[in-house]
Amino acid sequence: MLKRVSAAWARIELAVAACLAVGVTLLILLNVVTRYMGNALYWVDEAAIYAMIWMTFLGASAAVHYGNAVAITILTDVLPRTLKWGAAKLVDAIIFAFALFLLWFCWRWFAPLDLARAGFDIATFQSSTFNFVYAEPTLTIGIPKYIVWLIMWLFALGATLHSLAHLLDFSPVREAPDTP
Repeated sequence: MLKRVSAAWARIELAVAACLAVGVTLLILLNVVTRYMGNALYWVDEAAIYAMIWMTFLGASAAVHYGNAVAITILTDVLPRTLKWGAAKLVDAIIFAFALFLLWFCWRWFAPLDLARAGFDIATFQSSTFNFVYAEPTLTIGIPKYIVWLIMWLFALGATLHSLAHLLDFSPVREAPDTP
């Protein structure tokens, strides 16, 4: 069940990342055209950067699910099947621990309970916690930066889901195809 949820979430992540990649391309093209015409739109640069950040984090989370991130396998390639399986589980455990740390970090950073205690009043929240995460706007677009930073929550949740699905999967390690 968890494996299917992970697979569905990874498909959604990749679909959104693909749309964002198209968006980045279109934004950069718009930027080139408007600069050529002498009427640059400065918010386009910032929007392209934020779209690329979201695209990267969503793609990285999906890569955890598919297990196709960059890896150095010089050691694991020579291990026997059982040790290879153990090494894969160790990597899964490390990724899971990292994802849990990211969740904890996001919880501390966004402080949702403190925000709720402040009655969702940003000024009260800031004065009681000295946390200004909800107040800082982006430079040219003017939206609150925490909206951009929400990708950290999505990445942490996705990486936790995918790595937990891998940890709980006890099927044998798949062999990489031989290359001629």
